Amino acid sequence: MFDGPDYPKSLDEELFDNWLENGRTSKLGYSHLLIIWNELESQYQPIYTDNREAINEYDKYGFSITQESLIAAYNLYSEARIDLPISN
Repeated sequence: MFDGPDYPKSLDEELFDNWLENGRTSKLGYSHLLIIWNELESQYQPIYTDNREAINEYDKYGFSITQESLIAAYNLYSEARIDLPISN
């Protein structure tokens, strides 16, 4: 996943599936998975949230002023990709 010039590197599909399953089985009641690129660690990281508005806390990759950039967001149960906000 995330193959191509718009992404820093690809993400293993099995790892992504594990992140979805971990979010669904968490007792904290998460509903969304955010895929974050951590520039310092040069790797993707999962962020779980029960609040869709948390997506707005991150900018799309390439526009972030922090070490973390939002790459994608998913609904944990439908596995549908959520449209990201457009950065100015």
